[in-house]
Amino acid sequence: MKRLLAVAPAFVLLTMMNPAAPESVRPASPRLLYAELSAPLPAALPAHSIVLTVEQGDTLDSVLVDGGLDRTESALLTREASRSFDLRRLQPGNLVRFHYEPSGRVDSVQMKITGWGELDAVRNETGFLVVPQPASIREIECVISASIDSSLYDSLIMAGEGPQLAQQIVDIFQWDIDFFALQRGDSFSLVVKKRFSGSDAVGYGPVLAARFTHSGQTFEAFRQERADGRAGYYGRSGSPLRKQFLRAPLQFTRITSKFSKSRYHPILHCFKPHHGVDYGAPIGTPVMTTADGVVVEAGKKRGEGNYIRIRHTARLDTYYLHLSRFGKGVKRGHKVMQGEVIGYVGATGLATGPHLDYRVSDRGIWLDPLKLKSITPDPLPVALAQQFRRNVVSLAPKLAAAASQVAEFTPRRRALF
Repeated sequence: MKRLLAVAPAFVLLTMMNPAAPESVRPASPRLLYAELSAPLPAALPAHSIVLTVEQGDTLDSVLVDGGLDRTESALLTREASRSFDLRRLQPGNLVRFHYEPSGRVDSVQMKITGWGELDAVRNETGFLVVPQPASIREIECVISASIDSSLYDSLIMAGEGPQLAQQIVDIFQWDIDFFALQRGDSFSLVVKKRFSGSDAVGYGPVLAARFTHSGQTFEAFRQERADGRAGYYGRSGSPLRKQFLRAPLQFTRITSKFSKSRYHPILHCFKPHHGVDYGAPIGTPVMTTADGVVVEAGKKRGEGNYIRIRHTARLDTYYLHLSRFGKGVKRGHKVMQGEVIGYVGATGLATGPHLDYRVSDRGIWLDPLKLKSITPDPLPVALAQQFRRNVVSLAPKLAAAASQVAEFTPRRRALF
């Protein structure tokens, strides 16, 4: 069977060492021949046991049948297991251990569900008694550091971390760093709590502090919760990193055309101004509003295709062109918050391919979105300033320290798991 991981019985070589005796009474060491060594004793493992791995396309039912249960038994055990954990948690690489009676009948099944825990099923008179053993969730603070070689995503993978941290990093520094222009040699350091279910890493808590060096300039961020439970990121002085406008309305895309007073139009075949920035992205990529505001237009025109116009102040409007569709509830008069998804990338109107044309207008005068200067919101409230300074004193030295590895794990109960 291709997914057979372990077969018992197995033999383990046991070695024993006598405690050291005082030098004055230590006897001469005996000289043993290999042939005089006694045979090893059998390991304390079940007499008949196998472990199978869950593979792509498997269901719990198919694994149980492969392990030796008949269809009726498998259906009963699957139903009982579903009462303890969501069967969708069963993923490729999870382990299922079967123990057999001398007759060959399965008498117990044990499952190792990564990120959840273990489930034991022992045969009884009516079927199987299922005992769930979910692992406890805990958090361990650690420092993560890496340099950019090709991309932020790849740098996290190479550092042995989950790529979901990339989104947190972008959310923290998106007002100050152009993540479309990262360079080799840029670097970052984070203080974050890793989450574990037993010995399995299952994710991260919020980043507590971060430092990012881009093009020789270093930016820092420290997390601070407010009294209402909301949290934000601030520099050492307490000034907020959040600005009035996001640097871009999409994440992890590429700029295909910049703001220009004269650009050759690929469809109209003439030179004309290009009043926005084109972001190339697959159809369906979420588009976010770059600032709080009110939708004043959400419709369709021949050139713009599906488009949205949002008013942010008495002077500033933003435009989002060539959308495939609008976000839920987006219509004239709808209030939007910075970062809210308002639509999805498309290729409607005069477009040669899927992209977003993003524009900014100041009382009818077009501005280059890449050069837009944002207005910084109010600084940290005075009531939180003392607590914030204590956090900075505690976390700042950790950002300068070497990356720390998490070495503390929950002891495993079974040799096979």
